[in-house]
Amino acid sequence: MNRLMPTPRGLWITCLILPALAVMLLFVAYPIVSALAYAFYHWNGMARGEFVGFRNFYDVLFTEPYKSTVQNAFINNVIVFVTLMVVQNGAAFILAYALWREFPLARFHRIAVFLPVVLSTVIVGYLWKLFLNPLFGIVNQTLKAVGLAGLAQPWLGQSDTALASLILVNAWHWVGFPTLIFLAAMQRIPSEIYDAVRMETESEWVKIRKIIWPLVAPAATIVFVLQFIGSFNWFELPYVMEGMSGSPYGNTDVLALYFYRLAFGNPGAGSSDFGHGSALAALVFIFITVFATAMTLYLRRREIEL
Repeated sequence: MNRLMPTPRGLWITCLILPALAVMLLFVAYPIVSALAYAFYHWNGMARGEFVGFRNFYDVLFTEPYKSTVQNAFINNVIVFVTLMVVQNGAAFILAYALWREFPLARFHRIAVFLPVVLSTVIVGYLWKLFLNPLFGIVNQTLKAVGLAGLAQPWLGQSDTALASLILVNAWHWVGFPTLIFLAAMQRIPSEIYDAVRMETESEWVKIRKIIWPLVAPAATIVFVLQFIGSFNWFELPYVMEGMSGSPYGNTDVLALYFYRLAFGNPGAGSSDFGHGSALAALVFIFITVFATAMTLYLRRREIEL
């Protein structure tokens, strides 16, 4: 009978877990299940109509005007993911290597690199929106001051540069996070291994390719998977800097923005459509879950091969 009675330690652990579990169930699990349920009904504003099965899913993927907008937003998400994988994570690895090698003022640069990460995305978005202003923004003013006035342009107002500008701002904002992950992985490399390699070759490229990269592969797996999830959940920065419609001309539109417009309406069309919006949200959730799982399994196998 005594074995069935909870111990004081067990009661204490339960008391610590229950609040967090309740928050997760209320604000994560319940909204996910509700959104999936909403996707199977026709909605007239806030009023739920008849059961339509998978009709909303079919409309979002194969009928207009949903199909072309979803395809455009998905392509933009893919561009964001691929570019950030190369630019943001590449810069993070280089910065982590430089910090690990203790170049001058390394301690100061550790703080400077991570400082933008602690800033709110809304603050970062508004600041860079001012910096990129074509009339008084610091970017164009700097270009004019150094004699490169020909490069000054409306960065957020034209199709060729709008998405690239958002990607670079995002990379500046978040580069410190993968930098610290890579740096922590490099600091775990035994000094004996690195000293042995240094005796064999002076080439930094050989050291990175043969020793450092294979040993930080587990950290790279974490960074790449989180990058994938973040790229397909991208919402705050394009919303703050370019608005709900993904202007100019949909060139900065992403899946999360389109879901928001569908589910809650936008200034151009005030009506909401919970059915199609929930269907899109469910499809994005399934896509992220499946591909993030597949990416994790593949990268874990690569860690062993390396």
